[in-house]
Amino acid sequence: MMSRIDSARALFLAGAAFAFVIPTAASAQTAEQTTAEAQDAPPAPEATGAANDEGQDSAVGEVVVTARRTEESLQKVPSAISTFNERALDRIQASDSTALQGAVPNLNIVQGRGSSNATNIFLRGVGQPDALQTFDPAVGVYIDDVYLSRIRGNQMDLLDLERVEVLRGPQGTLYGKNTIGGALKFVTRRPGKTFRANGSLTVGNHDALELKAAVSGPISETVSAGVAVLRSKRDGFVEDEVLDRDYNDKDTFGVRGALAFTPYSNLRIDLTADYSKDDAALNVGRPLNNLTTFSGGVLVVDNPATKYDWKGRTTPGLPNSTKLKHYGFSSTIATDITDALTLKVITSYRNLKTDDYIDIDATQYEIGDVFVGVSQNQLSEEVQLNYTTDRLKAVAGLYYLDERVKSHQEAYADDLLGPLFLNSGFLRTIDDDLKTKSYAGYANASFEVVPSVHVSGGIRFTRETKDYFRTTSTFYSLLPGFNGTYLFNPAKAGWNDTSPMLSVDWSPTKDSMVYARFAKGFKSGGFNGRANSVAESTEYDPETVKSYEAGFKTSWGSALRINGAVFHNDYSDFQARVSGEDTDPITGLPSPKLSVLNAGKLRIRGAELEAAWTPLDGLLFDTQVGYLKAKYREFDDARFTLFDGSRAFQTPAFSPKWTARIGAQYAFDLAGAGGITIGGQSRYKSRTALAVDNTPVNSDAEIAGLFQGSYWVHDARLVYETEGKRFAIGVYGQNLANRRYKTDGQEFSTIGSIRTVYYGNPRTVSLRLTARY
Repeated sequence: MMSRIDSARALFLAGAAFAFVIPTAASAQTAEQTTAEAQDAPPAPEATGAANDEGQDSAVGEVVVTARRTEESLQKVPSAISTFNERALDRIQASDSTALQGAVPNLNIVQGRGSSNATNIFLRGVGQPDALQTFDPAVGVYIDDVYLSRIRGNQMDLLDLERVEVLRGPQGTLYGKNTIGGALKFVTRRPGKTFRANGSLTVGNHDALELKAAVSGPISETVSAGVAVLRSKRDGFVEDEVLDRDYNDKDTFGVRGALAFTPYSNLRIDLTADYSKDDAALNVGRPLNNLTTFSGGVLVVDNPATKYDWKGRTTPGLPNSTKLKHYGFSSTIATDITDALTLKVITSYRNLKTDDYIDIDATQYEIGDVFVGVSQNQLSEEVQLNYTTDRLKAVAGLYYLDERVKSHQEAYADDLLGPLFLNSGFLRTIDDDLKTKSYAGYANASFEVVPSVHVSGGIRFTRETKDYFRTTSTFYSLLPGFNGTYLFNPAKAGWNDTSPMLSVDWSPTKDSMVYARFAKGFKSGGFNGRANSVAESTEYDPETVKSYEAGFKTSWGSALRINGAVFHNDYSDFQARVSGEDTDPITGLPSPKLSVLNAGKLRIRGAELEAAWTPLDGLLFDTQVGYLKAKYREFDDARFTLFDGSRAFQTPAFSPKWTARIGAQYAFDLAGAGGITIGGQSRYKSRTALAVDNTPVNSDAEIAGLFQGSYWVHDARLVYETEGKRFAIGVYGQNLANRRYKTDGQEFSTIGSIRTVYYGNPRTVSLRLTARY
């Protein structure tokens, strides 16, 4: 029987063979022209957070995106999209994906709780904050159209990118399951027919050091190649003065290679491979309250009422380590069958391994100390047809994903038992195995009814199955009579979904458009990966979102661009991980019960605005504003007896009413001696709930510590570039006011009263040297 890697190789060879059979010399638009030469042409100028080349920073211009799986002008796509190229990412001072916070309306993106390599992403109030391997994300992350199916491993450094696209709202038709909030697309730079090279060296406080380098160009008439390398290190932001060690640091290495092959005029083959390694310290938060033992004792922690000073504690015996290895390869084979019809075959294999130690309680006590080791691999295949004429653009395809996730977890909690059990050593282990197979077929088309009116529609059918097996074992070192193992029966489930999309747009002038759009999104069901007993090992159903959106896109010459949208989302069967308490059948002690519920419904309404203005040459003002009103319509929980079994009064997590960014920059021309750019930005987020469980059980009193009040963060930069912009030196400052703000929270109060929050980075200042060729 073939291995999964053998299967990937066979799929690639089959696709390549199929593509080689089809080439004809009749294609008027060669693959070499549409890909390699297009990469060498200067990209369009930067728009509202949009694209341009290294030498320009204009507010308005033609921006090309592939949000609908075909190249189109950003201003002609009837949906809400933000896009950034290398120059724009520098303007918003983004070095990794979390720096998009504020620059995209209604996007909430932060480093995941207790992990150095996971990302918590919410778009328009829809997301999934738990990095456990059995929970699927709700915002899809893609690298060159390859889906990353785990939250772990997707906090990426931004290395040699052509652009980033953020698609807001459900993208179920073209991108499939787990994009009910939206999608983040990272498009890497492809090697072309012109030699390019660039590199940067960044140093900063906290002993930060970052090296980036990329080079690409032709090897022969038909082959181009490129390679990009990253090395990034930084000392920890959080200091443990007792154990004399730092937490929340950075230690990352990454490399990516690309090969572009054009054996025929209408055939292009792109091969990519990438590898990244992360060897960081623990990611440590701050406890909100004293801890308790099962026998009623109180374990005193530092006073949470004091001002946070980036100090922390962990259990002395817990290794200060989180590790990640992530690699993958992909091939994209595209051939022009006719002038209008193109066939594309995308094959990918990815492998992820993490070994994380996490101190959930963030104290010196051994209460919520865990090891989580995850091994994940995925094989995906997509066959796509694109048809383009003057009046009709259409794409259709078939998609297949085969994923396997195995994990081993250990929970250490000697201090949780208390004197009742003579502080008996406690260890709980979990081993589980999840297999997922997903099949989909989709079609999407846009038709020009008259030159100013287009109607678009699409549909996707998805079939997904999951197989899950799990064992849980408990060990008491001084009380072996209480040791036990729960063997969970293998579980299997499958779900079908049909996701439609329909939109209509009208362009009253060549520089304006209004549109209306309906779309459905789907996030697959699963099994409770936090179960501690067979009874808790429950299946939960998929989530769905129905989204109604209307918007406009306008520009006035080369000086002003304003895009806006309003939306209404009906969010059903959302998957809520909630805490509870049960009785351990072996010991008779209270035992945490962590359930996953299809808890109810949300109604999410909002509005978004993106604007950029260049009143004078060199002067740019830009802003992004998001308004969100999220409210539970239903949230059933039988424990809330005082409220008729409902907790719909609670505040939805990670759904602030306002997110905003205000930016400005001015570029001084030094008359042949280069130029200086002075820029700054302020990012705002209003009051935010940091956990789904944000009131005590059977109470409507908010847990104040699990909310972050409204705050601003201010950044600035000063950059000198030589004439021709070949060399640059810049000073960058982030969080200049040293604002202390919480980004995420853990509510595990049924386990020793654990409530923990995590904070954003303190003030950082860096110096960057850049060279381009």
